[in-house]
Formats: sequence, C-alpha cells, structure tokens
Amino acid sequence: MNLCPITYTPCGESRYSEAGLKLLATGLKTLKDLEYTAEEQRKEAFNRAAKMSIQGVQPKLSAVLSIKDEKFILVDKGGKYILKPQHQIYTQLPENEDLTMKLAKEIGLEIPIHGLLWSKDNSLTYFIKRFDRKGQNDKVPVEDFAQLAGLSRDTKYDYSMEKIVKLIDDYCTFPSIEKIKLFKLIIFNYLIGNEDSHLKNFSIITDDNQIRLSPCYDLVNSTIILNEQDEEIALPLKGKEKHLTRNVLVNYFGIERCELTEKSIEKVLETISLAIPKWKTLIEISFLSKEMKGKYLDLLDGRLTTLKI
Repeated sequence: MNLCPITYTPCGESRYSEAGLKLLATGLKTLKDLEYTAEEQRKEAFNRAAKMSIQGVQPKLSAVLSIKDEKFILVDKGGKYILKPQHQIYTQLPENEDLTMKLAKEIGLEIPIHGLLWSKDNSLTYFIKRFDRKGQNDKVPVEDFAQLAGLSRDTKYDYSMEKIVKLIDDYCTFPSIEKIKLFKLIIFNYLIGNEDSHLKNFSIITDDNQIRLSPCYDLVNSTIILNEQDEEIALPLKGKEKHLTRNVLVNYFGIERCELTEKSIEKVLETISLAIPKWKTLIEISFLSKEMKGKYLDLLDGRLTTLKI
C-alpha cells in the first residue's frame, strides 16, 4: 500500500491519490515521474539560476503542470510552480519542508498548494505553487522584508524581530491582524526548529487593494539538518538569538512588541496546543527517515515544554 506524497493518504498501488492529483488540477488523472534524477535537477537548477527570480541555498527550478501530458515541465519563464530537488549536502530537505508546511497549515497559517513529487530515480522533489502569479501571465505584487528594509540578500540577517513589527505597522493595511499572524508564525518557527527565517523569508502581498503578509514559504526544521546549529532564531529578539523563553517569545514579543491582547495570545497558543496530536501523527507518517522523525519529535517536545504548551 503506497502513501500519496501530496496528501499523506493511502493510494493503493498508485503513485498518487485521487485527492492529491485533484489538488493540482481537477482534470488530472495520473502524474508521470519527473524526467530528471535529483542530480540532473540540481544541474538544471545551476544552469538556469541566472534566469530565476527566486534564489537561495536550495537549488530551485521553475515549472508548469501540463494536464495534457500528465507531467511537470521545466521552464525558464512563466513558471507556476517552484520545484526543489534533494540537496547534495543537507539530507531530506524536500521531505522536511513538505512536512513542516503541513504542520503550519494545521494551525491556520496560510500555506500555498504544495507536496512531494516522485522523480525518475525514485527520489522525492518538493513542489509549491507560486502565490505571486495568477491567470496566464499576471504577477501579484509581492515584496520581501529585505526590500522593505532597504537591505539585500547579503544583509538579510542584519535586522531584528522588533524592526519586523515596525515594518508591518508601516506597510500593512490592517497591522493588528497581521501582527497576530506574525506572532503565530514566530511561535511556530521556534517550536519546529526553523532557525533560518531571515528577512527574505517574510513578504507582503497586495491583494484586493489590501497589503498583508504573504502566504508562508521556506518553512523548514533547520535544527535537525544542520550540525552545531547554535541559534534558535535568525533575527535577534530582545537581543537574543538563543536560549529563548516563554517570557521573551510570549510576554515580550507578543504582548509588548506586537501589542496583542492576552485573549489573542491565548487563542493562538490554544490553537497550537490542540494541533499537537495531529502534528505528531503527520510527523510519524511523513516521508522522513525514522531517525529524522525521532529528531523532529524530540525537538518539538522540548520546545513545547519550554513554552509550557
């Protein structure tokens, strides 16, 4: 019995479940394996890097989904999906990111359509649908916080969480709503070990004449991947990048800096608390190795204890 890499549900002898294929496109009945091995995908990503508007540590490819051909096709322009193959150094990044995004969705964070795809060498590639595209060729206005702060890819760590809050106040249409989302995301990142959420991993999007935080992206448990990872947060909070406490994350950041009410904070923490059983189930049935699942669960339990959730 196979497990669908898009929905984590049983799919018999098929590669994907009907629900997983329907999530991609209503008329999609089957999906062929990617026509590249993980190594070939990395080479393609390197060769096409200059043509990609989105860059970073992970190799990335732009793709469209052809329903007629029942497959993803790599493109240089007009891509509707981003594909991330296995990394040559960091193990199981696609499986990690896919799982982490699913955990985020369980607590109501806005997450684009995403999942895992089988490649011709039987490796898994992560895919995510671009939220900065709509229709055939229309681009949705999106700016990351490095742009808003007047910083670059090279200075994306030269900031603080307090200044992130100020950017939301300055740019978002309804800052109080967006600061609740930010608080939930920061608590989530701490709990699941995402220690690399720098300025380019936060964005605002203009939609229906309103400016708000964009859907989440690049959510990864970096702690279980990187050796000797010392920080707990990429951008310092109250001058700290490690040894964070409930007082720093909830009282200082949530109440003092984001100016959230105790009721709003309690609602966020309760939502997370209620999701924990589902989180642990998803980790257990994910495509991570047994060793990685254990590391993920151990980290989560430790951070839950620290935050008293």
